[in-house]
Amino acid sequence: MPTTSPTESPTPAPAKGLRDFYEDPSVPVASGTPRSLAQARMLAEALGPAARGSRTILDIGCGDGTAAATAAPLLTGHRIIGVDWSQDALRRARTRIPYAIRGELADGGLPLRSESADAVLFSEVIEHLVDPDAALDEIRRVLRPGGHLMLSTPNLAAWYNRALLLAGVQPVFSEVSLRGIHGRPGREVVGHLRLYTARALREFVSASGFEVVRLRGAPFHGVPRPLRPLDRLACAAPSAASILLLHARRT
Repeated sequence: MPTTSPTESPTPAPAKGLRDFYEDPSVPVASGTPRSLAQARMLAEALGPAARGSRTILDIGCGDGTAAATAAPLLTGHRIIGVDWSQDALRRARTRIPYAIRGELADGGLPLRSESADAVLFSEVIEHLVDPDAALDEIRRVLRPGGHLMLSTPNLAAWYNRALLLAGVQPVFSEVSLRGIHGRPGREVVGHLRLYTARALREFVSASGFEVVRLRGAPFHGVPRPLRPLDRLACAAPSAASILLLHARRT
């Protein structure tokens, strides 16, 4: 049986990459219900009733399907298809929504024809991506001209993050490691790689071939209870809100 000498360190376990991280069932894959409802209301308003024609909606990065299931009652008559790269998330999603397929925004793109979708829900995904430019290119490919993009992401410039930075504290939502939380409030590691301000998000989406229609703010479920009324008030000024909700159309 092999042994390790007193001067040798045991061989470390192989480091986990991003794919392993997101395949871990313990990593949160669902966003908060309030923002899912807010996005669904924005999309329902944009699409109109299904009586005008059923539309195909892709929930890219659907996670466990909770967001799509929450949105479904507001999008009756339209077809929602969940898309995710995590097999574990897809197994859970299929218990909540009728259609869920495996697909990636990179490495060959989505298993969908060009201009085959009327709308894309892209909720709490873009902050996890290594290459967000390629992701929006692929979303633009599968959307029909004039198709809707409903994107949500945490706000780097949320009202409390401004105060935290002034105090020299790492902003909420930002992460320096996949193994633990360092230098900021919170307990969960969720794999955020990129963060956006309202201005940066508008400019980025516009430069990717979309016309920004509307930008709204939404509250964050992780804000301590005594501060939640203030967090809801901040939604009136999207640039200071916890969550950014953006509606854009493919040009």
